[in-house]
Amino acid sequence: MKLYADRPVRALFQLAADALAVVWVYLWVRAALELRDTIGALDRPGELMAATGQGFSEHMDSAAEQAAKVPLAGEALAVPFTNMSETGASLTSAGDSFRETVASLATTLPLLVAAVPVLLVATTWLPARAGWIARATSVRRAGKLSPQARSRLLALRALTTVAPARLAAVHPDPADAWRSGDSAALDRLAALELRRMGLKAG
Repeated sequence: MKLYADRPVRALFQLAADALAVVWVYLWVRAALELRDTIGALDRPGELMAATGQGFSEHMDSAAEQAAKVPLAGEALAVPFTNMSETGASLTSAGDSFRETVASLATTLPLLVAAVPVLLVATTWLPARAGWIARATSVRRAGKLSPQARSRLLALRALTTVAPARLAAVHPDPADAWRSGDSAALDRLAALELRRMGLKAG
């Protein structure tokens, strides 16, 4: 597998692009993790609400039980405490709901923060990089062919990828030169394709 160009300038550019892509992904993933921690810290108020409501309900339930033991008027005395216990239960429910919302946000928002930049890299840099590696690797494997066959193959690639103005500088009719097997023109076209990819012959 051919990962980088043979020509120093092109290889340096590729290395810089790879490093930039890695740093880009790392920074956004780190930012997403920090955002998750920040949002997760908001869970504390909900936890306090739930704990306070639960403790309040327990105390009111206990008071209701004690009030209910009073002869004759016990049930009537227990009603206010029972009602206040329900208020505590509502506070507990609100705290639990708040914590669930925070937990959901702590998962969703960081995921979006990380996913969008990573998707941007995956749809721009990655296809271009993978395409170059595939083409460069195939060029290197073409070295097993005879010199004539290799030149003809690279010349054909040049005809489909190199700008027409650059092709015309090599031969007035590069397509006809390829069809006729003009060895000198084929070598120049092959060299043009190698230069375009930042590779060297051999």
